[in-house]
Amino acid sequence: MTNTPWEAASQHYKKIVFTAMGTIGLGIILTIIGSVNHIRPVLYVAIGLLVIGMLCHVAGLVIRARDARNWRIANGLATPKAKKNKGNGGN
Repeated sequence: MTNTPWEAASQHYKKIVFTAMGTIGLGIILTIIGSVNHIRPVLYVAIGLLVIGMLCHVAGLVIRARDARNWRIANGLATPKAKKNKGNGGN
């Protein structure tokens, strides 16, 4: 039995979370450097890194939700989604 969600998290989730934290951290550092030294290209790169980091963070949330759903299905706490029947008009 795991005590924290981090212990139960998949390796894929952990990798993407660390990637998100690293890119956001680098973006913040570059933002500070670019602002203090008035270097616009560094600021634009920093904004790009912040956006990439946020996208990685959102992807991590999606992966975590998928893993949690699979765990609930494996333990009988939820039922799998029914596949749509194409011959029945999509219902």
